[in-house]
Amino acid sequence: MSSTYKVNVNTIFDFEFTEEDISKIDIVSNSKSAHHILQNNKSFHTEIVQSDFNTKKYTVKVNNNSYQVNIANELDSRIAAMGFSIGSSKQVNAIKAPMPGLLLDVQVEIGQEVKEDDPLLILEAMKMENIILSPRDGVIKSISATTGDAVDKGQLLIEFA
Repeated sequence: MSSTYKVNVNTIFDFEFTEEDISKIDIVSNSKSAHHILQNNKSFHTEIVQSDFNTKKYTVKVNNNSYQVNIANELDSRIAAMGFSIGSSKQVNAIKAPMPGLLLDVQVEIGQEVKEDDPLLILEAMKMENIILSPRDGVIKSISATTGDAVDKGQLLIEFA
């Protein structure tokens, strides 16, 4: 069974290719990013101008016209069908207490902008201090607990705007 690749160009056009289709392409590499392709007796000069391997997004020039290209293999398609996305930003909108404990310090304020992995608060549980970090970039919408509060597991602590 050959792999299938779904290719989206400029978020308008969708194509599907198999490994067999790709192996039949008449292509010559001019450099690491430039290629010459013959298709139906037509010549195409291509160049990969920009690439992001993690998100599988590329800017490709074909005969001096630029195109935004997204490529997904079968695994990417299955992951997307399950509601997950590779390389997408995290959409966590609330921080809840991961365990019961005592809130030792709240290190942010309402309206404050935070970056991913910035410390938000310190929770003491089982005689250990746990620093709760921001899961994403965002703005603090509300803070539901204050320093010195005893919190239960799953209790809402912080919401993002």
